[in-house]
Amino acid sequence: MDFTQNQRLMQINENTLIIGVDIAKRKHVARAIDDRGRDLIKRLVFDNSIHGFTNLLTWIENLKKVENRSKVIIGMEPTGHYWLNLAYYLKEQGIKGVVVNPSKVKRSKELDDDSPTKNDTKDAKVIAQLVKDGRFNEPTLPEELYAELREGMKLHDMIKEDLTSIKAQMHNALDRYFPEFLTVFKDWTGLSALHLLSRGYLPEDIVHTSEDVLLEEVSTVTKRSIGIKRIRALKVAAENSIGLRVGIKMARHEIQYLITQYKHLRTQLNSLEEELTDLATSIPSADKMAQIKGISMMTVVGFFAEVGDLRNYRDPRQIIKLAGLNLKMNQSGLHKGRTSITKRGRKRLRCLLYQVVIPLSKHNPAFSQLHNYYRTRSSNQLTGKQSFVALARKLIKVLYVIGTRECAFDPHRMIRDIPSLQAI
Repeated sequence: MDFTQNQRLMQINENTLIIGVDIAKRKHVARAIDDRGRDLIKRLVFDNSIHGFTNLLTWIENLKKVENRSKVIIGMEPTGHYWLNLAYYLKEQGIKGVVVNPSKVKRSKELDDDSPTKNDTKDAKVIAQLVKDGRFNEPTLPEELYAELREGMKLHDMIKEDLTSIKAQMHNALDRYFPEFLTVFKDWTGLSALHLLSRGYLPEDIVHTSEDVLLEEVSTVTKRSIGIKRIRALKVAAENSIGLRVGIKMARHEIQYLITQYKHLRTQLNSLEEELTDLATSIPSADKMAQIKGISMMTVVGFFAEVGDLRNYRDPRQIIKLAGLNLKMNQSGLHKGRTSITKRGRKRLRCLLYQVVIPLSKHNPAFSQLHNYYRTRSSNQLTGKQSFVALARKLIKVLYVIGTRECAFDPHRMIRDIPSLQAI
C-alpha cells in the first residue's frame, strides 16, 4: 500500500525501533537505530534459514527491552527474490516489514562518510536511515489466490519463452535442410506441415514419394485436404531445394525432437491457461473485465497476478505508479524538457498493458476513438507510442473501477469528460 510521506513519517516515533537489513543469498546483516538515527547495538549477521530468522527475532526482542521500545519496523532492499522469504516470515509473525528502493540506497551511501564504499554493514545502516526518514514502501505480498496467479503467470512466461526457443531452433533446422519448406507452408506448426516434418519428410524423401501418398499422409491429420496444388508445389520445392544433403539421419532426429518438445510445451501451456482461467473466475469482477471487447481472460489473469487484491489500493494512480507508467517531467525556470514515463515499477505489468492496448485501439470502439483523439487533438498531440501509454493508464483506471465496484464496462462513462467523443 502506498502512503504519503507524512503518513510514513507518522509511523516513526520515540517508541519505534528501526531495523535495516541488507539482503544476500545466504547471510543477511541487520543494523538497529532509534528514531533520531543513532546506532543502538552492534550488527547482527544471521543465516537465510529458520534458525537465522529466529535469531533475528530474539535479537530484536532483547533490543526492545534494553531500549524500552514497543514498536519495530524492519526495512530491507528487495534484492532479486532473496528478500521474499524473510518478508513473508515477518508477515506471519505480525512484524511490519517495508522495502527501500535500491536506487535510494545507492544514492544515499555517501551522506554519512562522503565515501562510495559499499559493504553489507554500511548498506544495512543506510537502509535503516531511509526508513527513519519515511523513504520506504509497504510491499504487497500476495497470498492464496493471488499468489497462485502470480506463480502461475511466471510459469506461463517460462513456457512461452521455451516455445519461442523451440521455434527458433526449428527455423534453424529448416534453413539448413529444407529452406524452401516455408515457401509452401507459411507456418510449420500447422497440422499438415507438422505431420510431414514429424514423419521425417525432407527434400530427398518428398522427391521419391508420390503425390497420392503425400496427400494420404496429410489427410490423416486434417479434416479438409490441403489440395493437390500444395502437394505439387511441395514436390517442386523439394526438387529444387538447396538444403544440405549430409547428416540427414541425425537431422530427422533433431526435427522430431523439436516437434515433440513443441507439442509437449503447447499441451502444458493450454492446460496451465485453463487452470489459471478457472482460478481467476473466482474473483467477482474478473468476468466483467473479460467482457470488454479486446480483453481476454488471460489478460485479466496477468493483471491480477501483478497487482494482487485491488482492495489494497485506495486509488488507481497507485497501480499506475506500480506499473511505472507515472509521468516524470523535466523542467526548470523557462526550460521545459521532454515528459516521459518513469518505468520504475513492475515491468511485466507495464508490458502486459502496453501489448493489450494496441489491439484495443483498433478493435474496441471506445478505445479506438480515444486513441484517435489523442493523436489528432488540437493541443498536445501524442505520437502513437505516447497514445498507447495514455491508453494503458486509462485501462488501469477502467479495470480498477470494475474491480472495486463490480460493475460492467461503460464506454460512454470512460470518455464522458471529452465532449467531442460522446457519440460512439
